[in-house]
Amino acid sequence: MPYAEATDGVRLAYQFAGVGEPLVLLAGQANNHHWWDSVRTDFQDGHHTITLDWRGTGDSDKPDEVYSTPGFADDVVAVLDDLGIERTAVYGTSMGGRVAQWLAARHPDRVHTLVLGCTSPGGRNSVERGPAIRRSLAQPDKVAARQVLLELMYTPAWLASESGPYNTLGDPRMPAYAKRRHLYASNKHDAWDALPDIHIPTLVLHGSDDRFNPAANADLLAERIAGARVHLIPGARHAYFDEFRTVASPLVREFLDGARP
Repeated sequence: MPYAEATDGVRLAYQFAGVGEPLVLLAGQANNHHWWDSVRTDFQDGHHTITLDWRGTGDSDKPDEVYSTPGFADDVVAVLDDLGIERTAVYGTSMGGRVAQWLAARHPDRVHTLVLGCTSPGGRNSVERGPAIRRSLAQPDKVAARQVLLELMYTPAWLASESGPYNTLGDPRMPAYAKRRHLYASNKHDAWDALPDIHIPTLVLHGSDDRFNPAANADLLAERIAGARVHLIPGARHAYFDEFRTVASPLVREFLDGARP
C-alpha cells in the first residue's frame, strides 16, 4: 500500500489502477476509497485512476484534530506530488465534490478538468437538506438511521433488487471522533467566494431526486463557475454514480475526453 505524507506529517494511503491520463476520484464524507469500487472500472481502460483514503478513514492516519475541506484538498496535492503527477482531471462526489472545488480554486495549476457530483457550494448560499432528514439521520436507533441513509442514497427499486454490500454508507472502521471531524469539515464547507476562481472545463452532475444534497445546488455551482455545464439524472438520488452508473459514467467519460487539454 503506497502512502503520501501530508504537510503536517500525516500518512495518506492511496490507490491507483488503469492506464492513460490521470483521473482523481474523491469520495464522500466519512468514506474511504471503496466508495468507488463499483465505478472505477468504468474509467481505468482510458485513465490512470487515483483514489485516497481521507485522513481519518481506511489505512490513512487518523489524527484527532480539526479537519477541513481545504485541508483535504491539500492532502490530495500531497498524493499527486508523491505520484509525480503535475496536472490531472478530478471527479469528486458529495464531500469529495466540496474538496474538488477547493482543489481547483486553490491549486489551479494541478487540475485541468473538473466534475462535481451530488455536491454543493456550502455555506449560507447553498440549499441544505431539511430538518426532518437531519433528525432522522441523527436518531439513536442506528438500524433505523442506516435505513434512512440507504433510502436517501438509492431508489426503492434498487434497494429491492440489490442486497449490497453498499460502499457509500461510511467507513465501518472509522473511530467515532474521526466521523465527527468529517461531519464538521463538511458542514463548515463554504467555497462560494472561491468558485469564480475556477476557470477550467467543469461538469456538474446531480440526481434529480436527491434529498440528501438537494439538486438545486447543481445550478448554484454552475452559476458561480464560468462555462460550467449541468446534467441532472432523472430519478436518481444521492448515489447516482453507483445506481445509475450506466448513465453517469459515460457522461463523465465523454466530458473528460472532450475537455482533454
